[in-house]
Amino acid sequence: MGSFVEYVVDQLGRLGAVEARAMFGAHGLYCGGVFFAIVADGRLYFKTDAASRRDYERRGMGPFRPNPRQTLKTYYEVPVEVLEDDEQLAAWADRALGAAES
Repeated sequence: MGSFVEYVVDQLGRLGAVEARAMFGAHGLYCGGVFFAIVADGRLYFKTDAASRRDYERRGMGPFRPNPRQTLKTYYEVPVEVLEDDEQLAAWADRALGAAES
């Protein structure tokens, strides 16, 4: 597991036990068995729904593209300023968990 993945897992500690699992050259993040985030190429992507996706788009963030032919339109990159702010990150992660559970 890379240092960025470890950093992200540490930052998400407020959620409880967050687990990173290797998947297809990236890492999936799980909380309570719920898959809610992806870490790939030094970037964090959260699961979104129609309501939360607007916050990502307003900040100019795009969806996860594991390769040029594939786009996962429900996982969006988390802005750096959110990643660096514990409280904002926890709030955005809570919304991602909610989107993943629905």
